[in-house]
Amino acid sequence: MPEATTDPARSTPRHQIRAAHTAGTVTVYQAYHPRIGVPAARDGRFPPSWKRERMTWVKPSFLWMMYRCGWATKADQETVLAVEITRAGFDRALGRACLSHYVPGVHADRETWTRTLRTAPARVQWDPERDLHLNPLPHRSLQLGLSESMSRAYADEWTVSVRDVTPLAREIHALLRSGEPEAARALLPPESPYPAGPLGHLGA
Repeated sequence: MPEATTDPARSTPRHQIRAAHTAGTVTVYQAYHPRIGVPAARDGRFPPSWKRERMTWVKPSFLWMMYRCGWATKADQETVLAVEITRAGFDRALGRACLSHYVPGVHADRETWTRTLRTAPARVQWDPERDLHLNPLPHRSLQLGLSESMSRAYADEWTVSVRDVTPLAREIHALLRSGEPEAARALLPPESPYPAGPLGHLGA
C-alpha cells in the first residue's frame, strides 16, 4: 500500500499569519515605482517623498506580493521591497487593527464595527493565499494596512532594513516560465507560522 501523504495547503489553518521572522523582526513586502523603491533599498529607509500621511499596506507573504505586482511587471510596482521591521511594531499594529469588513460574530453589530474602523490606526484583510503559479489556495494571507501614526512609525521607527528583491522575483518567474518549478520553489523565501498573540478580533 502506498504511503499516505498530506497536502500542506489543505492542512493549513484558514486564517494564519505566515512570514519570514526572527526573534526580533518580521519581514513584509511592498512594491513601488523605482523612484521610491530604489532609494529606499539604497538607504535602508523610505525617502522623504514616501507619503507618510497615507495608508500603506504590507504583506508578509512573498507569493501574495508576486500575485499583486505580477512578478514586478505591473505599472508603479516594478521594484519589490523586503522590509524587515520590528516584531514589537508589527504586534502593536495587529493588536490595534480592525477588520476591513464587517463579520457577524466577530463584531457586536455593524454600527460598532463602523465606529471601530473609523478610529483604528490599522486594518486587516484576509485574502486567498497563492501557490507558486499564483493560483488561489484554500487558506488566507494577511494584508495589514497602516494609517497615519502607524504609517509614520512603520517608515521611521520600526524599519530595520530594506532590501530590493526584484532580481529574486524575476529569477523565480523566469524559472517558472522555462518549466523549472522545483528550482523556482527552492528560491522562495522561507515563511513559517508567526507567533502572534490572540487574533480573535481579526477573525482568526
